[in-house]
Amino acid sequence: MQVNTQELIERFAKVFPGDSPRCVARAPGRVNLIGEHVDYNDGFVLPIAMSQALYVVAGPADDGHVTVNTTAFSESVRFPANDPGPPGSPMWGNYIRGVARMLLNRNVRIKPARLLIHSDVPVGGGVSSSAALEVGTAMALLTLAGQRLDPIPLALLARQAEHEYAHSPCGIMDQFICVLGKKDHALLLDCRSQEYEQLPLRFPETVLAVMNTQVKHEIGGSEYPVRQRQCQEGLAILKAGHPHIASLRDVTSEHLDTCEKRMDVVAFSRCRHVVTEIRRTQQAADALRLHDATQFGQLMTESHVSLRDDYAVSCPELDALVDLATGVPGCYGARMTGGGFGGCAIALIHRSAEQPLRDAITKEYDTRFKKPAIVYVTVPADGAFVHSL
Repeated sequence: MQVNTQELIERFAKVFPGDSPRCVARAPGRVNLIGEHVDYNDGFVLPIAMSQALYVVAGPADDGHVTVNTTAFSESVRFPANDPGPPGSPMWGNYIRGVARMLLNRNVRIKPARLLIHSDVPVGGGVSSSAALEVGTAMALLTLAGQRLDPIPLALLARQAEHEYAHSPCGIMDQFICVLGKKDHALLLDCRSQEYEQLPLRFPETVLAVMNTQVKHEIGGSEYPVRQRQCQEGLAILKAGHPHIASLRDVTSEHLDTCEKRMDVVAFSRCRHVVTEIRRTQQAADALRLHDATQFGQLMTESHVSLRDDYAVSCPELDALVDLATGVPGCYGARMTGGGFGGCAIALIHRSAEQPLRDAITKEYDTRFKKPAIVYVTVPADGAFVHSL
């Protein structure tokens, strides 16, 4: 859905009578094409910035406070501009408080402000609505303060806010793609060195179908930290046998084979996913360079199988969507994307397959799970930016 920023500006005037907006920040959601649950294991990831985004309309205030309203929730968030306070309620407000705290820690003098937030990025869908909220808020507050941050420091600040205020131990991918996204490109990101490469996404007549299970998840209280701990348990055993290994990035299938008997079966499976997923992501980048949609799609589907069987972060709804998508002629491949346990699956499809995919999901998924899956198409878009008014 195309967001009309003029309508948001007019809505700001209704929500905050007498106040005038000075800027509109736009921060996109993201779809990770492949490379799941490897960012916190020093791996490679291959996300795109989505055409769907979060918008922050911002203007100055004269009451010493930052006041935040959204078009999605009835609650508002309000705190002194010089003291955002500790994490609290509502939960979504913690991302904003966290960003404010991190900016203050960098000696940014936050100005009292009015913020109106609107988003067409699905919340809890595994497409990084939280990173969009963090980055969009930071850019708006920086603009009102007459300051700016370069993309990488901005991404790292947003990630720190999520760590400290949402207690979600995310890697660097979500915030990096939010600020570094480029139209018609995917971002190959090395999560160890933070080096990246913009790769053109040139698969003629293809689109990405995003299929939202409408099963919600909150990573902070989920199995996400458990998976990280299991990876570290396996890594400790691998290090004991191979002292040169610093992270699972350094592990080969041969290393895993030599340590399998000394590892817990669950930890072994988790490590196997990470090792093979890092390899698949590098192969997928090669497929992009060769414009080979068939190979790319096959790697996507293999990734889902590994996430389902070895990493155990899928769910019946995600599996059903992937199975339905891969059964439609014109689908190159499909997989869950994001943290898992709900959220979204994605499919690389020929344009002609969009309606057959929608029809198959309506017929099968909606009947089986007694709720509709929301399907929309996205394309690689530019990263976050702010427009002064």
